[in-house]
Order: sequence, then C-alpha cells, then structure tokens
Amino acid sequence: MSIATGKYELGPQEATLSVHTRKGGAAAKAGHNLTIEVTSWSGTLDVGADPASTTVALTADSSSLEVTEGTGGVMALGDDEKSSIKQSIAEDVLKGGTIEFHSSSVEPSANGGPLTVNGELDLLGKVQPITFELQADADGKLSGSAKLKQTDFGIKPYSALFGTLKVLDEIEVRIDGQLPPGGD
Repeated sequence: MSIATGKYELGPQEATLSVHTRKGGAAAKAGHNLTIEVTSWSGTLDVGADPASTTVALTADSSSLEVTEGTGGVMALGDDEKSSIKQSIAEDVLKGGTIEFHSSSVEPSANGGPLTVNGELDLLGKVQPITFELQADADGKLSGSAKLKQTDFGIKPYSALFGTLKVLDEIEVRIDGQLPPGGD
C-alpha cells in the first residue's frame, strides 16, 4: 500500500460500496445474482507512518441499499422486482439497523501489496470478526473485498419455491474508488 500518511474521509462520492449475492438451489436458473449498492455510508482510512498503525472504520445506513444489477435468471430483473427486493432487505432482513466496521489491527504485506485488515463487523447487533484485504495504489485507487456468511449475523438467507431457489449464505462486500487527494 503506497499512499501518503493522513486521514482520508470516504463516502459514496469517492467510492462504491456494494454487496454481491449469488443464487443457489435446484431452481437457481430462475433467480438472479445481485449487485446491491450502499448509497449512504461513510468511512475513514487513517494511514499511519507505520502501516501497522493504520486504522479503518465504516458506517452504513442499511436502508440505503439499492439493487443495481441482477444477472442470470430466466427473465431480466425489472424495476418492480428491484424495488421489492430493496423493501424486503430494509424491512425484513436489516430492519433499519446501522452497519458498522472498526479495525482492530492492520497488517502490511511484505512486498508493499495489500493490507490485511482485521476487525469487527456489527450487523443487526451481532458483532463478528472479519478479515479482508485493502489495496491502494500510488494514484489513490482503492479496492477491497470481504466475504461473510449471513447466518453468522442471525440472517436467514432468502429462499423461495420451498427452498429450491435461494440466496447462498456467503455474500461478498466490495469497495472500489478513489481516495481524495492529500489526507488531513
């Protein structure tokens, strides 16, 4: 990770925070793999002179998730379906709760590659450890991803058609964007 020391404030203007789900089950051909964008969130990347002193924090509004893409499926995912999925996520799954991540340690790679970020994710009042890699290049391009299981947070993955169509338990959360210039 080769970026200047300092504190970087991030949000939807600088980066895209997204959730990616995959479909499964005997009727998986009828379902869609979803890309869901988090439209209201804020994060802080505080880069220390020693990369190990770097900290990462992020807070997201669970009611701000917007389905932006649905791939696969027998039929294209229309606006009505996207709206219905958004409503189901907000009301039945996340129930308006806040999503928060705070790093507990950051480990630099030996060759200047991605940082390994360890921390805790608080989702629906359940706190679980999570580890992910975060990469930022000299031009400030930022990327990272983490995989997590919904059931670790007390979330029952969506299923339909008597369980023959379902969202797989493991989902991926990604961040891609551009760090703002400088750093305070």
